[in-house]
Amino acid sequence: MKRNENRAVDRWSVPVAVDDLPDTGEHYELSADAPTRAVVAAIAELPAVTKLQATLDVVRRGAAVQLSGEVTARVVQNCVVTLEPMENEVRETVDLVFAGQPETEPEAGPRRRKKGDEPPEPLVGGVIDLGALATEFLILGLDPYPRKAGAEFAPPPIDEGRENPFQALEALKKPPGSNLK
Repeated sequence: MKRNENRAVDRWSVPVAVDDLPDTGEHYELSADAPTRAVVAAIAELPAVTKLQATLDVVRRGAAVQLSGEVTARVVQNCVVTLEPMENEVRETVDLVFAGQPETEPEAGPRRRKKGDEPPEPLVGGVIDLGALATEFLILGLDPYPRKAGAEFAPPPIDEGRENPFQALEALKKPPGSNLK
C-alpha cells in the first residue's frame, strides 16, 4: 500500500488500526510531503528535512503486532566545527513488537523475560501511528556530531604577551614579601 501523507498539523501522523489489518499483514510505503517534512524538521530541531520515507510491514502475531522495516531520510544539519549547514543521509532499521496492556493475573505472576529481551511497546487504543514512529526513528538515526568532510577544529591562538587570569592566582601562592617569579 503506497501512501503520500499530506497531513502536516503538529506532527506526522499515519494511524493504522490493528483490527483492520488483514491476516497476512500490510505493507506501507510512506513518503512525507514538503509541509510534513517542515514539521518533522521543527520537531527534530533541524534546519531542513529534504527527504523522508518509511517502508514498513505490519503483521499480527497472535495478540501482538510485529512492525519491521526502514526509515530513510536526507536531512540538513549544522557542522559542529564550522557551523555551516550540510546534508546527511539517515537510514534506520525498525523492528518493534506491540502488545496490548496485559491483564492482571495474580495466580500466574509477572511474565519472566530473558536477559536482553525488550518488553513489547504498548498498543494503546488498538492503533499504531506509523508517522510518529518514523519521526522517532529518524531522530534516533541522526548523527549527534555532524562534521563536514575535512573540517578540523583549530583552537584559537594563545597570545603570550597578554596577561593570563591565572597569573593573579599564582601570585597568591607566593609567600608575602617574596619577589620570586
